[in-house]
Amino acid sequence: MFTFSSAGESHGPGVMALIDGVPSGFVVTTDDIDRDLARRQKGYGRGGRMSIERDRVKILSGIRGKVTIGSPVALLIHNKDWENWAPYMNPEGDTVSGKEVTRPRPGHADLSGGMKYGHRDLRNVLERASARETAARTAAGSLAKTLLLPFGIEFYGYVVSIGEIKIDADNIPLRQRIENANKSPFGTPTHERDEEIKIRVDEAKERGDTLGGVIEVIASGLPPGLGSPSQWYSRLDAKLAFSVMSIPAIKGVEIGDGFRLSERFGSEAHDEIFFGDEKGFYRKTNRAGGLEGGMTNGSHLVVRASMKPIPTLRSSLSSVDIDTKEAVDASSERSDICAVPSASVVAEAMVALIVAGEFFAKFGGDTKEDIAKSFKSYIERIRNF
Repeated sequence: MFTFSSAGESHGPGVMALIDGVPSGFVVTTDDIDRDLARRQKGYGRGGRMSIERDRVKILSGIRGKVTIGSPVALLIHNKDWENWAPYMNPEGDTVSGKEVTRPRPGHADLSGGMKYGHRDLRNVLERASARETAARTAAGSLAKTLLLPFGIEFYGYVVSIGEIKIDADNIPLRQRIENANKSPFGTPTHERDEEIKIRVDEAKERGDTLGGVIEVIASGLPPGLGSPSQWYSRLDAKLAFSVMSIPAIKGVEIGDGFRLSERFGSEAHDEIFFGDEKGFYRKTNRAGGLEGGMTNGSHLVVRASMKPIPTLRSSLSSVDIDTKEAVDASSERSDICAVPSASVVAEAMVALIVAGEFFAKFGGDTKEDIAKSFKSYIERIRNF
């Protein structure tokens, strides 16, 4: 079974990803992973930490001579800022005094986590709940993308709105969308509205405020039949919604046209099926976002997510000190004005991890060669369906 987990605190020594169920025989380089880590750190409106950290991955296990060997892959990303925080975050230190947090931030895990775990210093909560953990997700997702690329499966994550400014990318080819997004300071698939967005982000910064937005991830090249309707937990759309919703600050997830489908007649909501000798079964529309009945249907997989404005504000919101119970301004950690471009890279990684899990569950084998044979056999069978 292909699985992923992470560990590490925001200001600890580093964050780690452990990926199990990786077959042997796949070429993996740190360059590919570092490229995605750099994408996660880019973006106009990011906070001061991005000028400190330059994320690089270190492979600890599961790969030898740049080739996977079938054992768990462990990836480590050092926190450069650890040098400044070692006196307060040392796992083996005699004391952890200093940098205590007693003023919970609205919109964060601080207060609920403090109650749950019995912490009087809320730093014990916010360190793990921090979005710094998404560096590990990005690294693991980059590995997943590398494993799926030989089978023609690719992923494209970008921004389709920031604040009230929306970007229409429907008529732009997928490869062009991601090329544009990688060059844009806002991760947008077309640069037509980047100047408007910059003005909006600058305005938020001046006010000590933050901005959210909507991100879109498309996966191309997926065969029909990934996922299953047999159980509620085996449906691929459910797994995708769960994984993308787990990203910090994500408050809504939709597949395809999602919520907009509720406004239409059934005759306008579904993708009619056609058949051609060359194409086989196909659809002229993709309102379902490539998923029907919890399974891929052969069209592009489309996942969209809404990110709330980051709740750490320079103009602090009202809170209550957990020790004195007095009204105070909420604590402030170094933070971003707008992290929507970063979230698009993380969402791309999470979608890739879930798709990889489904792909290897269906075509699984111990080696790349085993999987390739199973995949080829399946494609030939459904081609003659």
